[in-house]
Amino acid sequence: MATERYLINAVLEDLARKMVFIGGPRQVGKTTFAREVIASHFKHIGYFNWDNRDHRHSIMNGIWPGEADLLIFDEIHKYRKWKQMVKGYYDVLQDRFRFLVTGSARLDIYRKGGDSMLGRYHYYRLHPFSLAEACQANSEISIFNPLDIPTKHEHDLLLSLIKFGGFPEPFLGQSSRGLRRWHNEKADRLFREDIRDAGRVRDIVSMQLLGDMLPHRAGSRLSLNSLREDLEVSHRAITSWLEILESFYYCFRIFPFVSRRFRALKKEAKLYLWDWSEIPDSGARFENCIGSHLLKFAHFLYDHEGYRADLYYLRSAEKKEVDFLFTIDGKPWFAVEVKVNETSVAPTLLYYKHKLAIPFCYQVVQKPGIDILKDGVRVVSADRFLLSLI
Repeated sequence: MATERYLINAVLEDLARKMVFIGGPRQVGKTTFAREVIASHFKHIGYFNWDNRDHRHSIMNGIWPGEADLLIFDEIHKYRKWKQMVKGYYDVLQDRFRFLVTGSARLDIYRKGGDSMLGRYHYYRLHPFSLAEACQANSEISIFNPLDIPTKHEHDLLLSLIKFGGFPEPFLGQSSRGLRRWHNEKADRLFREDIRDAGRVRDIVSMQLLGDMLPHRAGSRLSLNSLREDLEVSHRAITSWLEILESFYYCFRIFPFVSRRFRALKKEAKLYLWDWSEIPDSGARFENCIGSHLLKFAHFLYDHEGYRADLYYLRSAEKKEVDFLFTIDGKPWFAVEVKVNETSVAPTLLYYKHKLAIPFCYQVVQKPGIDILKDGVRVVSADRFLLSLI
């Protein structure tokens, strides 16, 4: 089982020209990736963690080790004026140092507006381990062509990934007791440290209750009104809390694909968790695992390759639904319907294949040893399908 992370070559390539920002959930391995994997390719580094008092003093006063060729700023986003400060250091010192910035909250804050930081950095989202990364699978990626699905089988490893999730500590530890303890500790740190320190939530108790509810709603269309009523809070509060949880990489939402070719559902998003091992229902956990792999694939194609890759689901006013649609520049590339054991092609998958002229359709099943082509739909075992991604 590999432990070297999938972004290493991409980040090293970009560090030669610009700053690199790496965001992602707490405990996904950002610090280890920066300090051990990336730093091993430099002679000397300067590592500074904002949570360390001495490190904060060095950052604020611009005190850097003279022999360093790489500066790593960890969790610096907790400082309100971090953007201006990092920009100032980079503009003055870019010929002397490489700059790597990591954080457990979203760092891609400049994408939505014009700012002088644009052009100075590349941003990556570090995801948990996927099946392809754990196996060091290297499938060819060719946009708008069929996925390069290998003949290799990794069903046992897939089952471990579904159970323990892809975060390094529980996935590599393979302990049910360790997983339960890790869940408790992760939740405490998220709500009692990260979100509290952000200072944007007054009713942290109700927000934590929302966090307790979300694993039971994973894979389902999310009704904000239902959540509001259950928690007896305003619609504005629920909306804000979900955005904060997304910004700290606790959950993500995918939205319905809208097209003139069918009467599409336009409003309700489907909810998924970055850590699918929290989800109690086995079917929803499996679907979330597939969705997380697809999101990782989309983020890599966007962050490194520059493709506008997006993940949607399909649902019509007549309630015809397919779990996932993967698009490039708004054009369908492939659709995925997730089933535990069902190998008969889902009628809705055929419906959308013809309605939207989707080039490739896959029905992904947890059952091992399956690879069948039916009516232009490839029914394939999840272990083989996931090895074709990142």
